[in-house]
Amino acid sequence: MGVTTVTEMTDGVLHTLFRTEQGGHEQVVLCQDRATGLKAVIAIHSTALGPALGGTRFHAYASDEEAVLDALNLSRGMSYKNALAGLDLGGGKAVIIGDPDLIKTEELLLAYGRFVESLGGRYVTACDVGTYVADMDIVARETRWATGRSPENGGAGDSSVLTAFGVFQGMRASAQHLWGDPTLRGRKVAVAGVGKVGHYLVEHLLEDGAEVVITDVREESVRRIVNKHPGKVTAVVDTDALIRVEGLDIYAPCALGGALNDETVPALTAAIVCGAANNQLAHPGIEKDLSDRGILYAPDYVVNAGGVIQVADELRGFDFDRCKAKASEIFDTTLAIFARAKADGIPPAAAADRIAEQRMADARAARVVWPSRGPF
Repeated sequence: MGVTTVTEMTDGVLHTLFRTEQGGHEQVVLCQDRATGLKAVIAIHSTALGPALGGTRFHAYASDEEAVLDALNLSRGMSYKNALAGLDLGGGKAVIIGDPDLIKTEELLLAYGRFVESLGGRYVTACDVGTYVADMDIVARETRWATGRSPENGGAGDSSVLTAFGVFQGMRASAQHLWGDPTLRGRKVAVAGVGKVGHYLVEHLLEDGAEVVITDVREESVRRIVNKHPGKVTAVVDTDALIRVEGLDIYAPCALGGALNDETVPALTAAIVCGAANNQLAHPGIEKDLSDRGILYAPDYVVNAGGVIQVADELRGFDFDRCKAKASEIFDTTLAIFARAKADGIPPAAAADRIAEQRMADARAARVVWPSRGPF
């Protein structure tokens, strides 16, 4: 088993790693364990506020370069998410390359845990797409720096619960800002992706009286919800159909990133976009396109922070009520971002970035700098 710091990458990856306009990354580690077939990337974007916390994504990427780029983008998002969630934690993310249904084994997860441990606490991991509570229990056998574990193993359990709750708070804040009332009763909400987080979000929406339309690439996920709520949930064939549903009030992307792009934004019928997916904006400038169309965008890393709030609490002894109370603050944080955006004349995504960047900059400035004593 060996750890290799990135030294040779394509220009695209190196640009993402070192670009100064987005703050760069502190460290990127490539991990390989030939015995188990493990290939992973651990990206640490910032430790200005504390250890870098972020989940581990297990996915069959089209190329190794795509995996590295995903880790870089996701880790940067975690820095901003943790900053705006009010956590004293930096941002990091890891990806394991491969189809989890085919290559995930106990031995591979243990090998991954040893890599996380080798970083000495600079990176704290948790669940993400393709990894689950049971996986973190295995990883935690090799490292102290694994959260999102089962309650039986001292953990917080499924972080999707509070992720969905936080997105719901973001939706309520968006409704308050746009329509003057936080209730979603009578509003038509489209949820793209009803897996780990999306199905919990649907429950909140139905309880609040919303009309819900869903889609998912997994037919069984759609069927589970439709069968549970006959006559209350409508399903459409795919996301392309979902974003064009007539009379749509809110669109909630809850699957993989890049949902808001040059093709989908012009077709959106919703007045608000607020969802759980990470990195929803496909490229810089999309936030302005949304604003120009009069669509209110609740920044993804703000509203989906409930999960990281939940797993972060494990580091001091998990208390669900304390976590839920903190996740409730996403409502006020979202409103504050909309107010800042209006005051500065910028899209909400840019306003959120400014607030997060200021908190990280303040933390770096507050660090003690010892006087130099010379070379010896």
